[in-house]
Amino acid sequence: MKIKKSSLTVLLIIAIFIIMGCSTSGNSVTAPSQYDSFAKCLSANGVKMYGAYWCPHCVNQKQMFGDSFKFVNYIECSLPNRAGQTQACIDAKINAYPTWEFADGNRIEGELSFEQVSQNSNCKLEK
Repeated sequence: MKIKKSSLTVLLIIAIFIIMGCSTSGNSVTAPSQYDSFAKCLSANGVKMYGAYWCPHCVNQKQMFGDSFKFVNYIECSLPNRAGQTQACIDAKINAYPTWEFADGNRIEGELSFEQVSQNSNCKLEK
């Protein structure tokens, strides 16, 4: 079977585009998420969220922020396989998850709304 040079060239070009598309799909720049500014303000103002990967209320808090949660100062308290608490959380005397700690030292245990976090952090939630 004989392949024409023009057909081979077309196949080569298609293969190059497919390879380029696969290699750059994970490197695309994404638009800022809705709560990026709010989450960044929380971290800049010393707000921390202590939690555990297995805690359903912590999962809810993370989902509430969506992709913006990466800007929240989050401290994981659980050791793998729920085998105890990390030293940082023992030292901080964390007893429940999630625990939100604010710059003034005030702590609130449990799942909070954006409004509650905003009121305690002096960060404004832009809608």
